[in-house]
Amino acid sequence: MIVLGYAVVAYAAFLASTVWSIFFLTGPVDDPATQPAWLALSIDGALLLAFAVQHTIMARAGFKKRLARVIPAAAERATFVLASSLVMVALLYWWEPVPHLIWQVSGLVWIVYAAGWALAVSSTYMVDHWDLFGLKQAYQRLRGVEYREPEFRERWFYRWCRHPLMLGMAIAFWATPTMSVGHLFFAISATAYILVGIRFEERDLRSRFGAEYQQYAKRVPSIVPGAIRR
Repeated sequence: MIVLGYAVVAYAAFLASTVWSIFFLTGPVDDPATQPAWLALSIDGALLLAFAVQHTIMARAGFKKRLARVIPAAAERATFVLASSLVMVALLYWWEPVPHLIWQVSGLVWIVYAAGWALAVSSTYMVDHWDLFGLKQAYQRLRGVEYREPEFRERWFYRWCRHPLMLGMAIAFWATPTMSVGHLFFAISATAYILVGIRFEERDLRSRFGAEYQQYAKRVPSIVPGAIRR
């Protein structure tokens, strides 16, 4: 029950940070400046780096194995979700706007923004949403059921690109009718991290699923549907 309660708390933190992120990119990211631009960008860069370091280290298989030695294995994924959510909350809370305008276009771009988040969220249900965020592992431990990692499945958007979740997030980062310097810095940095993160994730997926994933990668592009396979 403790592990399941812990996983529920981690999932609630994920939901809160996601909702805040959606709201943040619709306006607060472009709020009036409170610091000189150079200082604001330095703070924002440090916050983005903290998220990237936490996410990269805790997502690696080696770290997961070491973490499972000190906490129940069923709580490992929930711990990653909780840590990522807390770092994201810190990033959003301490973000320093740099509101100098880069572009301003039609508000219809919000439709694209909403579509990006819809793609990102729906993609998690096309694999195993509850496993991805640590609830399945905790629930199965409570029931005394041996946990098995999800099998490889090629469903829905995953038939057109291997990382639709990342594609949806990238769309959301860039789809805004008002792009400020601070927002642009966020979009560039987050997109760069997505591309780096995909490299690491691809390595793990190829190791985990072997020839089956290798064949999949030959047929389906990484992030842009219709792009040249890599």
